[in-house]
Amino acid sequence: MAESDVARVARWVREADVVTALTGAGISTESGIPDFRGPAGVWTKDPAAARLFDFDAYVADPQVRVAVWQRRLEHAAWTARPNAGHRALVDLERSGRLLDIVTQNIDGLHQAAGSDPDRVLEVHGSLHTVVCLSCGRRTPMADTLARLEAGEEDPTCLTCGGILKSGTISFGQPLDPAVWRASVRAAAACDVLLVVGSSLQVHPVASLCEVAKDAGARLVILNAESTPYDRLADAVLAGPIGQVLPALVGSAATTRS
Repeated sequence: MAESDVARVARWVREADVVTALTGAGISTESGIPDFRGPAGVWTKDPAAARLFDFDAYVADPQVRVAVWQRRLEHAAWTARPNAGHRALVDLERSGRLLDIVTQNIDGLHQAAGSDPDRVLEVHGSLHTVVCLSCGRRTPMADTLARLEAGEEDPTCLTCGGILKSGTISFGQPLDPAVWRASVRAAAACDVLLVVGSSLQVHPVASLCEVAKDAGARLVILNAESTPYDRLADAVLAGPIGQVLPALVGSAATTRS
């Protein structure tokens, strides 16, 4: 990656009136949370683990739920802290240029870094809540983790006895329509769509690249591996996100006078 590439993108960000960020698992790897498809990703190391992210399997198989809840109990998000990449987006927000962060992540690290929760669109849900699939009751994840630590393997809803699931979106489960509509609006309204740490292999989220380009925005992809949308991008950057993203935001992260 030539230094001039970073400087060019930094100028685009600095000159933009509106920037939307689309973040994936790669922005959190430097916080100790493994991604899914990278060289050390969850599915790369254990392809069979993909079944644990399938909604129908979760509902039908108690053993899948037991395995999923054990993973939830041990999830790296509980001890992870935001890194320089997360903080760079906070700086961009404070400059008045960042419209929204559309994130595929469920870890809550954008909010922990200081991003306005109303500007963080969690298209794949949040690990910090639990929902009953029968009555829809939502409770804090901490309550269910306490039950797991007390010995329950497949906790059920205390209100109706229904199946509990983390408030995340599994394969085969629909996205929240309101969150998705807001994400499309954010992609269509920006001058620069900044994709950070996403493989862009999961739809419909990856299609936001086309939404932004069709609306006339520049598409910038910062990711360790190549993506299916590199050919559509105005710039493709690699390198440690915790170093490159602050450099992109850099001089842009000053509030307009």
